[in-house]
Amino acid sequence: MGTEGWCLLLCLALSGAADPVPAAERQWRAVDVVLDCFLAEEGMHRGGFASDKTMVKALLVLKQVPVLDDGSLEGFSDFQVSTLVKDNPPVTFEASVSPVQMPHVEALLHADCSEKEVTCEISRYFLQARQEVAVETAAWFMANLQVSGGGPSVSILMKTLADAENTALLYPVMNLPLGPQGTVLTTVEFQVSTQTPSLSLQRGSSASLHCGFSMAPGWDLARVEWRLQHKGSGQLVYSWTAGQGHARREGATLEPEQLLLAGDASLKLPSLTLKDEGAYICQITTSLYQAQQIIQLHVQASPKVRLGLASEALPPTLICNIAGYYPPDVTVTWTREELGGAPVPVSDTSFSSLRQSPEGTYSISSSLTAEPGSAGATYTCQVAHISLDEPIVTSAWAAPPEQRTVAFGVLFGSSLFLLVLLYLGLQRWQGVNAESRDHFLCQHGALISEDHLAPISQPFRPRATSDYKN
Repeated sequence: MGTEGWCLLLCLALSGAADPVPAAERQWRAVDVVLDCFLAEEGMHRGGFASDKTMVKALLVLKQVPVLDDGSLEGFSDFQVSTLVKDNPPVTFEASVSPVQMPHVEALLHADCSEKEVTCEISRYFLQARQEVAVETAAWFMANLQVSGGGPSVSILMKTLADAENTALLYPVMNLPLGPQGTVLTTVEFQVSTQTPSLSLQRGSSASLHCGFSMAPGWDLARVEWRLQHKGSGQLVYSWTAGQGHARREGATLEPEQLLLAGDASLKLPSLTLKDEGAYICQITTSLYQAQQIIQLHVQASPKVRLGLASEALPPTLICNIAGYYPPDVTVTWTREELGGAPVPVSDTSFSSLRQSPEGTYSISSSLTAEPGSAGATYTCQVAHISLDEPIVTSAWAAPPEQRTVAFGVLFGSSLFLLVLLYLGLQRWQGVNAESRDHFLCQHGALISEDHLAPISQPFRPRATSDYKN
């Protein structure tokens, strides 16, 4: 029986648990987690994946991993090498996880039953530094595990237990030491994981990029580094070395106590902008090992939609303005609905060129020529975008030509009436001013003597001081 049968037995056991044990009463149980993998035999490199041409089928057995039993694991048996196919069996890695804390075991264990897949790729790992001659007789492997559907991702570093020079059983090509049952015996010495390999958040919100790790006793944490890779360029976001943290991005934080005590190197980013989008690389370095996880951060901005009249000429033109959204993919649909009828899609529409603001958001306009018909029609512009839970819908009423003519006549008559009133008011104001001026001259004209009026042709002659005496 291969791993398919083993997974089938596990799923049957899970489905048979009609009455799950309450969370407070669950107990820890050690189980074997068996994963179908691919092993890179050639072109191996540190922590990376090889091409399909160098891949061979393999099994990874995580031995005796602690799991909280909800009652579904009763009757579940451990993995036996004898259950493998006899002809051309895959190379099997048995990995003891006791030196480290193995995260996300439930997701790995129940993936098949949840209609998800676990991608497992194993490649040779080469040490950064050789501290002693004894380590050269061992071999190291990096296993990268990824649960589909946005599930967790785990990278584990395994070290072979047997000495290749003192064993008679060797796996061909790679000369791996094999145990008595023909498996490669290893122990997990380091793991780095994330529960959120991909995040989509709104602009202006805060992000918490999860990155956890665990290492075997005897190794010290040397460095934590967060880098951002986007559109071919990279930059350092945050680094921690020897107890000192340095943020290159304003507001970026990492909790030192959580880092050292709980193996939590999660990065927090406040007030997201579009410049924060990209692939974040969490790289954990110990005195001997190095591993990383990649978290894709997608920053989104929701569109603002406004529907209006672009032209009042007959027939009228409606325009739907969509502004301030990101990423640039957006879907705009039009419908036309007559009174008492059903909405009908409208295909005869046009679009403006895509415009980008200095902040990085996009804008576009869609327009059409309205055909209101004899009774008028309602036109609806619907905008769908990845940042929206539901499309934005906005509508406008296109009046029939008769109503538009009547409305224009009413508007013209009202304008003409206002102009007449304004003209009559102006004439009345001018008449009142003229009458007031004549009345003023009649009452005060006698007080104006010839002595106070000098002919324009004669120069002004000031009076002497004696003239004002009595």
